[in-house]
Amino acid sequence: MPQVSIIIPCYNEEKTIGLLLEAIHAQTYPAAQMEVVIADGMSTDGTRAEIAAFQAKHPDLAVHVIDNNARTIPAALNRAIEAAQGETIVRLDAHSVPHPDYVERSLGGLQAGKGANVGGVWEIKPRGAGWVAESIAIAAAHPLGVGDASYRYTDKAQSVDTVPFGAYRKDFALGIGGYDETLLSNEDYEFNTRVRQSGGVVWLDPQIRSTYFARPSFSALAKQYWRYGFWKVRMLRRYPETIRWRQALPPVFVLSLIVLGLAAPWLPLARLLFMLEVVSYSLILLAVGTQTAFKNRKPATMIGVPLAIATMHICWGGAFLWSLLTKK
Repeated sequence: MPQVSIIIPCYNEEKTIGLLLEAIHAQTYPAAQMEVVIADGMSTDGTRAEIAAFQAKHPDLAVHVIDNNARTIPAALNRAIEAAQGETIVRLDAHSVPHPDYVERSLGGLQAGKGANVGGVWEIKPRGAGWVAESIAIAAAHPLGVGDASYRYTDKAQSVDTVPFGAYRKDFALGIGGYDETLLSNEDYEFNTRVRQSGGVVWLDPQIRSTYFARPSFSALAKQYWRYGFWKVRMLRRYPETIRWRQALPPVFVLSLIVLGLAAPWLPLARLLFMLEVVSYSLILLAVGTQTAFKNRKPATMIGVPLAIATMHICWGGAFLWSLLTKK
C-alpha cells in the first residue's frame, strides 16, 4: 500500500508528461512508497503512449491512468483523489517538474504540523524555444505581471492564501469537499480558501521547489488569463472577502481604457487622460522590458516582456469585467 499518492490532471501533454514522470521517479522519497494517479481528459495526442513507455521503463513506480470524462481540472483532481490509495496526496501539474526532494520536503512540512496544505514555489521556465516563449516565462515570474503571489518569488517560509499545488491528507481533502467542479479555473485558490475557513493553515516553504513551464505563445497566454479572470469572478461571488488589491487593478485599468477611449472623441479631458494613461503604462512596460533584457542579455525580450505583461493584464481584466456582466 503506497503512503503517498501523486495526483496529476492531464490533457494533451505528450511534450512534458515524460519529464514529470522521470522527475517523480528521481525523488528522494522511496518509489515503492509512492503511486502516481493521472486523470487524463481523453488526450488525443501521444500522452498515453508516453505514459505507457515510462511504465515499461520503470515498473518499480506504480502509475495509474484513469479517465476524466468531464475534461475539467477540478473533476480530474477529484477523480484522482477518489482513486488514490495513499494517506497523503501530493498534487502536481502535467507541465511541471518537481525538484528531487519535493515529495520528501512536502511530507516533512505536513508531519511537522506546518499546515493542512503544504506547498512551495515555482521556477518559471519557457515551454519552447524562441523570444516569445522566453518573454512569457519572464513575465509570468515578474511582480508586475503576477502581483504579490508569494509562490512566484518568495524566499520566506510563511502562511499564505494559496499555493499552486500542495500536499495534504486525503481524508482532510475529502472532509472539506474536495475541489469545486463548478469552477473551471481558480480551483486551487478556492480549495485553499476552504482549507483556511476550516481552521487549517496553507503553508508555503520556499525549499519545496518545482519548475513550471509557461505558455508557449501569446495566444495561449491570452486564453489562459482570460479563463483566470472570468472564473475569478465566480469564486469571488462566493467568497467576496478573499479579493486582494492586486486583483482589482486589471479590471479597473481595462474599464478606464474603455470609458476614456469612448469619451475621448467628444471630451478633451477624457482624451488627455486616455493619452496619459496609455503613455504612462507603455513607459512602465518598456522600463521593465529594458531591465529584463539587460539582465538576461536577450534583446528581443525588451519588446516581448511588455507584450506578455500587457496580454496578462488586459485579458485578465477584460474577462473579469465580462464575467461581472454575465450571470452564469
